[in-house]
Amino acid sequence: MDRPGDTDHPGDIYRLGQGLPADLATALRHARSARPPGPDTPAGPAVRAWPGPPLPIPQAGPARLDLRALLRLSLAASDGSGRLRPVPSAGALHPVDAELVVGTGCSLPPGRYGYDPLRHRVHRLGRQPAGTPPGLTAELSVTARRTVSHYGHRAWPLLLLDTGHAAAALFLAARALGHGDPGLRLDGAVGSPLAAVRIPPPGPARPLDASRSTRPPESVPTPGELLARRSAPPPLPGTPDSDVLRAVLATATRAGTGDLRWCAAVGHPRPGLMELTPDGTALRRCAAGEARPTLAAWAAGQSWIADAGAVLLAHGCPADSDAPHIRRTHLRAGFAVHLAHVTARRHGLAARPVGSWQQADLGAALGAPPGRDWIVHALALGTLHAEEENTP
Repeated sequence: MDRPGDTDHPGDIYRLGQGLPADLATALRHARSARPPGPDTPAGPAVRAWPGPPLPIPQAGPARLDLRALLRLSLAASDGSGRLRPVPSAGALHPVDAELVVGTGCSLPPGRYGYDPLRHRVHRLGRQPAGTPPGLTAELSVTARRTVSHYGHRAWPLLLLDTGHAAAALFLAARALGHGDPGLRLDGAVGSPLAAVRIPPPGPARPLDASRSTRPPESVPTPGELLARRSAPPPLPGTPDSDVLRAVLATATRAGTGDLRWCAAVGHPRPGLMELTPDGTALRRCAAGEARPTLAAWAAGQSWIADAGAVLLAHGCPADSDAPHIRRTHLRAGFAVHLAHVTARRHGLAARPVGSWQQADLGAALGAPPGRDWIVHALALGTLHAEEENTP
């Protein structure tokens, strides 16, 4: 099968007439196969070529949504190469593009803008659509060529996972800035934009209650934590404490919704797969035996996974899933693993997302009918740290 040509639209990555899959289900089947990608091709520009001049994001006034801070905590690059960002990406290729639909109550005038994460600037694209609500709606799509350039036919799951991670980064940034839980569109109903995050402007200021603590709830990250998150490079040895592993699993389960199931592969002294009890208060063993070497083989032969302290697994998405289900499960998996990653770091763990999985039919390996329960995404965990970088 030939490599797809250059494209900026996710729906065009596999095109008829080129010997390429014509639909997402076929693309996913190819991505899950054992066939390796071909040689690398040029990734193209690191940022979409938005029209018009780059504009600075103004400082926010009172009762305005601070878009400068929000994007700095979520999508902006922190070095000139564009590699280091608060959101991880397969191969550090960062294919996700953000269009900002800005209503009233924001630090930018109402309108539609394209965001440049390398320069932390915006390009005005036109007026906001009629009926745009106050605040920001960030619409996320992908420039598929960036990821296809290295991963070839394995790119589509990674593009969807990366989009889920970007949505989670915006979600957490809004929470860190005190905007509560933003509205999410991760339903997979359409191909472009793949996802959207809506953040309302801040409400009226309320007087401080001296009788209550001003420390944010434990589930709300601080801006410093968001700027410091990075994917830890392997190896990731050291088995997490059971209470910590339960907290990470609980975060992923809450964020992943009912389309996915979650478990964690652990090793010594009792290797096996662990999952949450139905009430979420404890862990229970759902399978016995050492799974990590098999996971390493399934994850594009990344041998270091066999020695990771634990591997959190999102699984589901049967082989006969339609395109909306495929999009939804992968978007949600990226979103949930991102939140689980932040929880892991808050508990002192090193963590690294793992997105590329081939022949990873977990259900069949455990004796269930084949094709029903595939690994969609993962988060490798360890208790020992190394110098950190931003590649999943």
